[in-house]
Amino acid sequence: MEILIISGLSGGGKSKAASFLEDMGFYIVDNMPAGMILKFAEFCAAGSGRYRRVALVYDVRTADSFDEFLEVLSTLRNREYNCKLLFLEADVGAIINRYKETRRMHPLQDRTGSLAAAVDRESALMAPVREQADIVINSTTYSTARLRGELLRLFGGDQNVGEMQVSVVSFGFKHGLPLEADLVFDVRFMPNPFYIDSMKAKTGLDEEVRDYVFSFRETEQFMEKLRELIRFVLPLYREEGKTVLVAAIGCTGGHHRSVAVTHSLAEYIRSLGYQVTENHRDMTRT
Repeated sequence: MEILIISGLSGGGKSKAASFLEDMGFYIVDNMPAGMILKFAEFCAAGSGRYRRVALVYDVRTADSFDEFLEVLSTLRNREYNCKLLFLEADVGAIINRYKETRRMHPLQDRTGSLAAAVDRESALMAPVREQADIVINSTTYSTARLRGELLRLFGGDQNVGEMQVSVVSFGFKHGLPLEADLVFDVRFMPNPFYIDSMKAKTGLDEEVRDYVFSFRETEQFMEKLRELIRFVLPLYREEGKTVLVAAIGCTGGHHRSVAVTHSLAEYIRSLGYQVTENHRDMTRT
C-alpha cells in the first residue's frame, strides 16, 4: 500500500495537490489528527484494495506541535507501507498575495495579528516536518498546470506518456473552426481531389484519395515538418499538465485533404505512445 502524506505551508498548494492526486487514483483524507493515522493505515491495509493509494493532508491546522506526527511518520516508514512525505511551500510574498486574492484568513493570523507574521510563524513551526520530507516543492513560480504536471511525473506511476489524450480532428473551414482546438493547421494549399470526378464523392479515408493527396511533394514535406513539430510539442504540453490536446486539420469542405492528413497524423502520434482519438467532424456534411 502506498501512503503519501501531504504537508507544508498554508498557501503553498496543498489543496490543489490533493485534488490532482485524487485524479491520479489516490484516496484523499484532509486534516487527519496524528493519533488516527496509524489506525487508518492499518484499516486501509486490511481492505480489499480500494485504499491501495492513500494521501493524507496534515498541516498546522491539526496541531501546534508536530512531535507526535513525526513519531507516526517514523513508524509508517518502518512498516511495510510505501510511505512518503510531500512538503509544499512558497515564498512569503507569494503566499501573502495568494491570501489577498482569496480573501481568506491564514490559520495562525488570529494569534499573530498580521498575515506576514503568521506565515513566518508557520514556517518556524513546520521546519521539523520539512526536514523529514522526501520531496519538497516550492510552488512560488508554479502555474496550476505546472504543479499538476510535476505531481504527475512524481506520482503518476504508469501514467507517463499515456496520461495525455490527443484528439486529432479534421474539419472544413466553410463550416467554421472547431472551438475546442488547441492547434490548427490549414492544408488548403494541397491539390484538391474534389475537382477530380472519380474522387469527388469519396473521402480522405478512401485509398484512392489518400494516394492522390500524398503523391505531391509539398504534402510529404508538410507532413515531415508537422511530425517534427508534433514530436517536439507533445512532451512539453504533457509536462505543463495538459490532459487533453486537440489538433485540428482543416481544408475547404472537410472531406478529402484534411481527412487524409488527420488519419496519417493520428497514426503517427499513436506510434509515439500517446492515446489518440481521430474524428472527422465535417466528412459527411455537404
